[in-house]
Amino acid sequence: MKDRENDIHNFHIKNILKKLEEKDQDAMLVANFNNIHYLSGYLSTSFAFLIIKENPIIFVSEMDLENARNTSSIDILKYESFDKIIEYLKEEEIRNLAIESDLTANVYQKFKEFNLTISDAISTERMIKSDEEINKIIKATEIAHKSLIELDVRSKQEEGKEEWECAYELGYLMRRNGAGVESFDTIFASGAISSLPHSTPRQHALETPVLVDYGCKFEGYCSDTTRTFLYTERQEEISDIVLEAHDKAIDAVKAGVKACEVDKVARDIIAEYGYGDKFIHSTGHSLGLDIHESPTLSFRDKTVLENNMVVTIEPGIYLEGEFGIRIEDMVLVDKKGKLIGDLPQIL
Repeated sequence: MKDRENDIHNFHIKNILKKLEEKDQDAMLVANFNNIHYLSGYLSTSFAFLIIKENPIIFVSEMDLENARNTSSIDILKYESFDKIIEYLKEEEIRNLAIESDLTANVYQKFKEFNLTISDAISTERMIKSDEEINKIIKATEIAHKSLIELDVRSKQEEGKEEWECAYELGYLMRRNGAGVESFDTIFASGAISSLPHSTPRQHALETPVLVDYGCKFEGYCSDTTRTFLYTERQEEISDIVLEAHDKAIDAVKAGVKACEVDKVARDIIAEYGYGDKFIHSTGHSLGLDIHESPTLSFRDKTVLENNMVVTIEPGIYLEGEFGIRIEDMVLVDKKGKLIGDLPQIL
């Protein structure tokens, strides 16, 4: 299994090196933890710097050396100082240095004597998931879906439980069922606060409806699901519109279609019912080691979907002062979109 993982890391590094060579870049400086993990199997707990070149190397903090030695498929050196890394780059005759778009300003300043260029070589490589990655995402989804059923949101509402209590219990259940951590801070929003797409669980008894946006990680890979628990005819009326947009958008997902075209399908349906201005975010996003990856299913993103991308479909309608409804699932891109998980959309 270790040899298989090493082969995958080498495959990705070779692809990235080709992309760098096409742009006349000698090497790439990587500080993002998940990017280093993706390319080496080593997940830093403090800081690390990966230099992608013909013979890549990772500079690792002393407190992480044992972990790196046990997990990294790339050679490691103990980090001593930025000056030592710069000296190393000069010895390797590196002049044109690619960097990540999220590199901190402080680190950028340290390397400004090189010809620095922002590169998307890693983010584009991460768009296409391997079979191993897909299986981990599927497992994370199974754990999350099982846990929500076990939580039994409707009984919690009847018992007068508070939003924060339910969010914490859901996190516990996901861990008990095999997750590492939550993919992101769980959203448990009820009543009027559900009209805020990103709210924080309150010390407040559950009202209606109840919107739950949550996920977990399995071996580093994320799941992401949203369900809204309905209690009135008005809520069901809005939910029916959202569900139609959700289902039609999933039908639109397939290799060769642009991300913006999937967004348009969902957005047009909601607009036809007169709620276009109440759909206030994109239709979805990719995910993997990070909860938000490229591409985004928005009107701006013209990325062509390819086999083995994994994206979310999450249309919503948000009525300020009343409530919000969102339904979200993950979809594997193939000749047609393949729904990941079997959790009913209406619970």
